[in-house]
Amino acid sequence: MKPVLGLALILAVAAGAAAAAPPQPDYHPSMGDLMTMAVQPRHTKLAYAGQARNWAYAAYEADELRHAFDRIAKTIPVYRDNDIAGAAQQNMKAPLDAIDAAIKARNPAAFSLAYGKVTKGCNACHQNLSHREIVIRSPTSGAYPDQDFAPHPAK
Repeated sequence: MKPVLGLALILAVAAGAAAAAPPQPDYHPSMGDLMTMAVQPRHTKLAYAGQARNWAYAAYEADELRHAFDRIAKTIPVYRDNDIAGAAQQNMKAPLDAIDAAIKARNPAAFSLAYGKVTKGCNACHQNLSHREIVIRSPTSGAYPDQDFAPHPAK
């Protein structure tokens, strides 16, 4: 069999197999799905990184948290008649800016204060979106037992 003919046969079989597979439904995550998958873990890991004074990792998580809000606003621009980008801007920009400043200064006391503001911003947003039952707090126990949050020197 010539190589070109063999490749054509393989592609034809693969196309037939793909055509036989049932179509996958589109997945449209809810606001709760996105908050639980993208925001809540970042909020928690940010606390652990700050507690461990792992400033490089804290900066990473703060940036990821900020981008999680951006991605959610793109996925669900309006939720319960609320502009999600506007809600994130109103409730989270100043607290996240304070976190960034505390991390840059490597200041544990400022970090703790700013983290409290981030948490308050989360709760203010929940209040404004009529989700008073969702109350965020600083983590009190290890939710990521498989991750070491201590700073490690670069190699």
